[in-house]
Amino acid sequence: MERRRFIRTVSSGVLGLSGALALKGSGKTLLGDIGSAPIPKRPLGRTGEKLSIIGFGGIVVSKEAQSNADRYVREAIDHGINYFDVAPTYGDAQDRLGPALIPFRRDVFLACKTTQRGRQGAEAELNQSLQLLQTDHFDVYQLHGLSKTEEVEQAFGPDGAMETFLKAKKEGKTRFLGFSAHSEAAALLAMDKFDFDTILFPVNFASFLKNGFGPKVIARAREKKMGILALKILARQKWPEATMRQEYPKCWYQPITDPGEGELSFKFTLSQPITAAIPPGDPRIFKRALELAHQFAPITPDEESKLRAIAAGLDPIFG
Repeated sequence: MERRRFIRTVSSGVLGLSGALALKGSGKTLLGDIGSAPIPKRPLGRTGEKLSIIGFGGIVVSKEAQSNADRYVREAIDHGINYFDVAPTYGDAQDRLGPALIPFRRDVFLACKTTQRGRQGAEAELNQSLQLLQTDHFDVYQLHGLSKTEEVEQAFGPDGAMETFLKAKKEGKTRFLGFSAHSEAAALLAMDKFDFDTILFPVNFASFLKNGFGPKVIARAREKKMGILALKILARQKWPEATMRQEYPKCWYQPITDPGEGELSFKFTLSQPITAAIPPGDPRIFKRALELAHQFAPITPDEESKLRAIAAGLDPIFG
């Protein structure tokens, strides 16, 4: 790390800590009271890192005032969150998250992604993300949203994105390499082609229990000793009606709003062999995920049976 950046980070960190402590005592928080039980942390595959069992998705701060973004980040860290995930496709999330993370960058695990499959596009997007997030490196950089095997082949082909990824790791612009996927076939192919450090994949009760979407990917990732990160922890199903999306514009699927169902869904995902999960980007849903993380307990067989019955009547988003 450059000396000038180190000094700036430390100085900002002192100011940020003071602000966070002030928020703790003020009672005026955006994300609710901090639970008495700390949010658990789990090992991330073979990386040597430990992450909070839920992460902070960058969509939470997209389209927010910078002052609110700063507070969301400070309060998430006060709750024990050390895993932050963002991507260029999340609107202005990078613009908001970068300044908000300055005081805390040395203490968090920052993940970023690219949907570019070619070398030049991936390199341009990587460097722009580093600039917007005001950091000299990512902790993990990921191929984002692999949905077709053709995308995997392109990324690994001549002049493909993986050339940028390998160069970035060699240059210290990223510590680890990973990918996210919305397709079992694409995920399995990507794992066959390269020894990635992490995978970010939907581990959602309805898709898993009704459609069998996920178990094969999790099993393969475990064989490779990868860090397994989960998406869609509090997703319910496809939107039953398009008009319902207006209340949750940051969610392309129907999020779980029923407290009991949300607790069961949360328990289900985090009872699988994963490290951490990213909740939906709506601040209200993220707040609920924080509450559940403070009181997490593994799912029981009876609770899983209840979820299976609920899943039977849903239209899952995957599988």
